[in-house]
Amino acid sequence: MKELLIYLKDYKKETVLAPLFKMLEASFELLVPLVMAAIIDKGIAGGDKGYIVRMCLLMVALGIVGLVCSITAQYYSAKAAVGFSTGLKHELFGHIQKLSFTEMDEIGTSTLITRMTSDVNQVQSGVNLVLRLFLRSPFIVFGAMTMAFTIDVRAAVIFLVTIVLLCIVVFGIMLISMPLYKKVQAGLDKILGITRENLTGIRVIRAFNKEMSEIKRFEKENRALAQLQEFVGKISALMNPVTYVIINGAVIVLIWTGALQVDTGYITQGEVVALVNYMSQILVELIKLANLIITITKALASANRIAAIFEVKSGLVSPEKEKVATMEHANIAVSFEHVCLTYKNAGAEALTDINFEVRRGQTIGIIGGTGSGKSSLVNMIPRFYDATKGSVKINGVDVRDYPLEMLRAKIGIVMQKAVLFKGTIRENLRWGKEDASDEEMYRAITIAQAKEFVDEKRDGLDTRVSQEGKNFSGGQKQRLTIARALVRKPEILILDDSASALDFATDARLRKEIREMEEEITVFIVSQRAASIRYADFIIVMDDGKIAGIGTHDELVQNCDVYKEIYDSQFKKEERA
Repeated sequence: MKELLIYLKDYKKETVLAPLFKMLEASFELLVPLVMAAIIDKGIAGGDKGYIVRMCLLMVALGIVGLVCSITAQYYSAKAAVGFSTGLKHELFGHIQKLSFTEMDEIGTSTLITRMTSDVNQVQSGVNLVLRLFLRSPFIVFGAMTMAFTIDVRAAVIFLVTIVLLCIVVFGIMLISMPLYKKVQAGLDKILGITRENLTGIRVIRAFNKEMSEIKRFEKENRALAQLQEFVGKISALMNPVTYVIINGAVIVLIWTGALQVDTGYITQGEVVALVNYMSQILVELIKLANLIITITKALASANRIAAIFEVKSGLVSPEKEKVATMEHANIAVSFEHVCLTYKNAGAEALTDINFEVRRGQTIGIIGGTGSGKSSLVNMIPRFYDATKGSVKINGVDVRDYPLEMLRAKIGIVMQKAVLFKGTIRENLRWGKEDASDEEMYRAITIAQAKEFVDEKRDGLDTRVSQEGKNFSGGQKQRLTIARALVRKPEILILDDSASALDFATDARLRKEIREMEEEITVFIVSQRAASIRYADFIIVMDDGKIAGIGTHDELVQNCDVYKEIYDSQFKKEERA
């Protein structure tokens, strides 16, 4: 939690004024029982109506001033808590954006979403309540005990014993419940993960008629979470009844001893009423403190989970720009030099001894079976993953020597899954180049074979795109994502199976347009289709993380069994039929 308090630095005034006004409110509250005692002992006992009226007006004034102080404190505490959570979310989101694919894979998307939402909200509530009650409640408790000492020392001993017992109960329950609340948040991660899987994979679930099994899986985890929440809730719920029993027992003892002392004339009736009022104040404040402790327990558990994300450091180190300023040369656009890749916590290498060179302007096809390492290979070019052995070089410079911004400015990549963002087509294309003109955008969508359907839209480039591009077909989304990569005019273009939803004719026109571009672009085409890479300058055939063959289409048909098998499965059967 300490590491997160830095996000309160811009709200120093609020963090001081909120508890200060709460302390002022508490001070006025502590004076009320003394006024009550004076009304009983002097006003009522002496029959002085004027005195009673004056004291009643004083009580009203204390109440109004206390209310103003309370509202002011609420305002400052809310402002500080909301500002704190805003800064925390901003920094957490920024930190997550800097993590490499390795860390993202290890932590998990559902966990990160929980940290960004539920955990931050818990910490915000904790900060808000701490600023309002953390000083006020103890101040009232110990203030009431001090005031009791000024009235009667014997009665004050009852207060002392009561407070000690209450502290044992409150802090004992806190120590038990804190680790349980951590487990509750971890259970929430699981539930969110299952929910996310089901929402994103709903079509697959329905296609395989797995609705009931997924419902049962969700119910199982949900029931486990509910049982854990019920258990920790029962422990936390013990706090109120136990504190009520202790306080009411103390009130009984207080009234009994007070009655005896009134009979002997040691204290007055008004003072007994004041002592009972102080005990009632302690009861109310300790219930508030108990609820505060529960909230703080949840907030601390959430804060530790958030801090754990901040402690995860990205494995990608971005060096200074000057280091590569004079090192580049244009002969070899991309080279893999005996590269191996092992994913974190994986038992075996995903890529083994990958070795090849690509000259500027060449088109390279990459083909292979599912899980052969095609995507892993191209993901190393923009440094989504770093080589565990060997090196990947662009223009003769190791990608690890490039600042990330400089490296990725050279590369346009289209992922397997076409992702569009909510906004307009224009805004999505400008992800590739922020200051792209309409001319540049129309050129990109023309090359990407998207101009026809964009022109059909009434608003053209200003056509609205729904979240994840749900208002476009799969082929339209793929063409728009290709246009987004092309608009930046990259040195290297990576198409990672990004034309799978396109028909053969559109795919062929797309590849033809890319080849005829004025810029000398080095193109990597990852595809399951032999037809998509048939006319590449050379083809890399992947098999189980290794290169099974490199060469032109004709060479590979003659010399590479893996490629021949893929080609025959897609073409020979049709020819025979």
